[in-house]
Amino acid sequence: MLLNEIRSTKFKSVVQTITYLPHFLSWVIFGGLFITLLNSDGIVNYMLGRLHLIDSPLQFLADPSYFWGVAIGTGLLKDIGWGAILYLAAMAGVDQSLHEAASIDGAGRFKRMLHITIPGILPTLMVLIIFAVSGMLNNNFTQIYVLQNSLNLPASQVIDTYVYQTGLLNFQFSSATAIGLMKSVFALLLLFGANTLSKKITKSGLF
Repeated sequence: MLLNEIRSTKFKSVVQTITYLPHFLSWVIFGGLFITLLNSDGIVNYMLGRLHLIDSPLQFLADPSYFWGVAIGTGLLKDIGWGAILYLAAMAGVDQSLHEAASIDGAGRFKRMLHITIPGILPTLMVLIIFAVSGMLNNNFTQIYVLQNSLNLPASQVIDTYVYQTGLLNFQFSSATAIGLMKSVFALLLLFGANTLSKKITKSGLF
């Protein structure tokens, strides 16, 4: 929403380009880059040390307590620009005459965002939230697999990597199939539950 309010088209284009670029990199490249940056002798530990924020290098990918912070942070950096495309497209479809009328009535940018933009993109927002809820059990396998190692395994083991290890590494195909099937069943239940709740609260849903 803040990006949509930027008046300078050149600055807006630069920000969009920079935030979109990571999406087109594979997790092997993007994850490998962050593994290098977060190493004990990487640039992140070097900068923290130079700023006297740490006394010894932090083991970001060796300490399980740091794993999900790294996973969430890298996931946001990689996909935040691509996800913004959907919201920018939805905001472009909001009737501009509403903004003009509100501006004449004395509404500032924040009030127009709150009372016009958000209600205008609510259907798109709810669809994306429903998809996000139904996909809660779907971790990004490639991301987790790239960042995972034997030291952070207690925190980084998720359903997808467990199914991979059970089925393809341990050759327990029946167990892996059963786990994957149950995950799909729970995802379907989450989808219907989120859609029903959305329709009751906002009168907007996926179906």
